[in-house]
Amino acid sequence: MRQRDDMTFPFEEYERRLTELRQRMSQRLLDAVVITDPENLMYLTDYQTTGYSFFQCLVVPLEGEPFMITRMLEETNVHARTWVELTRPYPDTGDAIQMLVQSLREFGLANKYIGYERNSYFFPAYHQDYIHTTYTDGKLLDCFGIVEQGRVKKSEHEIEVMRKAARATEAGMRAGYEACQPGVTENEIGAAISAAMFRAGGEPPAVMPYVTSGPRTLIGHATWEGREVQAGEHVFLEVGGCYRRYHTAMMRTVVLDELSPSMVKAQDRMKLALKEVKEAIRPGLTVSDADNLVRKIITDNDVGARLITRSGYSIGIAFPPSWDEGYIISLKQGESAVLEEGMTFHLIPWMWAVDGDKTCGISDTVRVTATGCESFFDFEEDFLVKPAKADNQGRKPAGGPAKEDKGARTLKLAGEAKKQEGEEC
Repeated sequence: MRQRDDMTFPFEEYERRLTELRQRMSQRLLDAVVITDPENLMYLTDYQTTGYSFFQCLVVPLEGEPFMITRMLEETNVHARTWVELTRPYPDTGDAIQMLVQSLREFGLANKYIGYERNSYFFPAYHQDYIHTTYTDGKLLDCFGIVEQGRVKKSEHEIEVMRKAARATEAGMRAGYEACQPGVTENEIGAAISAAMFRAGGEPPAVMPYVTSGPRTLIGHATWEGREVQAGEHVFLEVGGCYRRYHTAMMRTVVLDELSPSMVKAQDRMKLALKEVKEAIRPGLTVSDADNLVRKIITDNDVGARLITRSGYSIGIAFPPSWDEGYIISLKQGESAVLEEGMTFHLIPWMWAVDGDKTCGISDTVRVTATGCESFFDFEEDFLVKPAKADNQGRKPAGGPAKEDKGARTLKLAGEAKKQEGEEC
């Protein structure tokens, strides 16, 4: 290991992570592991790149120096960012898996028990098939989750980095609040959120903000598509701020009108669910119990809304396509995992289909403490209500006409043309 003092965390933090990984390897009788998940590479070495669609891995032997296999271009990231000294890069015309197998043999791992992340997005089936047919002297074993066991509980150093991400999240949401007005496009709201996050020190998140308005809020994981927000509508915002690949996320709702009775009830249900689950969270609580608590409160409504997803998920290091660590641990029914100090979660008691045509949300990112939990945010939970201003006669301006669907507009123009043609004849 090359000791350096210019990484995200103190050098001792990486030494601890590597030592704990090797302890888990020893328990599983593994001689080495091949780590391909981008988040795990970042966690162990501080390595990051947007070029992770090309094969890359860190090989950690139980004894001896770790080494990396990367595309030749990406080798610069190893030297610029990490403590890793040994690299075996391959050219764009080369064979990544052949380089990996040759390196395993070179470093005395030809006939050993090697763990690999079978469920990694970035170790595709055809690469796995290839290594199974070429690495024939040793034994390949699935070790998926061996790094995540360390990632799921954040150290104090990681918590501090997440606090910086939280400041970017708050800045982005505040800008989104200010940008929400009738006549503004969802794109303009998204631009305001993004600019504010980056000005606050945030870095490119794994997912850009979610911004939907009116009927589009019912579309799962939709974000801005140029729609113009109308007076009387609501806007759903979900912002994930990022710093050094660590994320915190927040849902909020803006209403460009007075609150309807249904929206008041939805707001109160979500606030109650957040309050109750945060009071219940502590080491020893199962994730299933936490989910059941949230789900019961959200389900007990008379506005037609449902919680159609899990009620929360682990959050921390992330690369596109998602900012969550839900594959490590999620708050959902039937899960027996137990909460521990240092775990961090995005709690999402959101409500889908209020009155059948509206989705709204209030969420929080928290860390589990020794006796309970605490939020990363200092940000109001109530819906932001921005009713249209009345003119001098006390009349409220009507919202502009909604933009027509392109297909409907084409049919309308065609019909008008046909009518005009008939009149001329």
